[in-house]
Amino acid sequence: MVSIMTRSDPKIIVALDYPNEREALNLAEKLCPEQCRVKVGKELYTATGPRIIRELTRLGFEIFLDLKFHDIPNTTARACAVAADMGVWMVNVHASGGGRMLEKCVQTLDGYGAERPLLVGVTVLTSLSGRELSEIGISRSLEEQVLLLAKLCERSGLDGVVCSAQEAEMLRRELPPSFQLVTPGIRQNNMQADDQKRTMTPVEALKAGVSYLVVGRPITQSPDPVAALRAMYQEISA
Repeated sequence: MVSIMTRSDPKIIVALDYPNEREALNLAEKLCPEQCRVKVGKELYTATGPRIIRELTRLGFEIFLDLKFHDIPNTTARACAVAADMGVWMVNVHASGGGRMLEKCVQTLDGYGAERPLLVGVTVLTSLSGRELSEIGISRSLEEQVLLLAKLCERSGLDGVVCSAQEAEMLRRELPPSFQLVTPGIRQNNMQADDQKRTMTPVEALKAGVSYLVVGRPITQSPDPVAALRAMYQEISA
């Protein structure tokens, strides 16, 4: 694995949310690893298994493996170890798995030293609303639940959290500057939110303190994905 400290640090992670390897690699081959990282989620990983990680690594990409592990501590930690063995740049777990699970994952990954992937915890999915939280028995407000889980992740030694950009400003006030905030639900002003409830534009997200932007449909469904990525960086720079 290439150390994250020895190369550029692109802020955009392109979500390769495709049902097969062919479509994912077709886009990846058009993109530049120095300009973006890529995310492999449940759909693509279920279709291809570890092979897609090997192919994207061969192309030079650093990979966010977005499988949101959530199980008993030993099982989740072993899954994180397998991700580290594949050489991914970042992996995530559900923060609601609890402190013992989170700490076990951190302990396991710390054994990889400099080759250790970043570990981030999923707080509240960006597709969820406060009403849906109450449906599953959570009486706290959405913001309170995000903050509670983010603080749990920080105490447990994780590198950061996955959250909505709308919670980023609140989390920046409460957590150390080095704590990473990774946000999906990034949409440009003229785009529909689709199934994402808590969205924000790239510029708004970075101003709020987001570390990395996970961008899917604005790039992957564009007639010219490379131009869409370039336009997003131009918007950020301006």
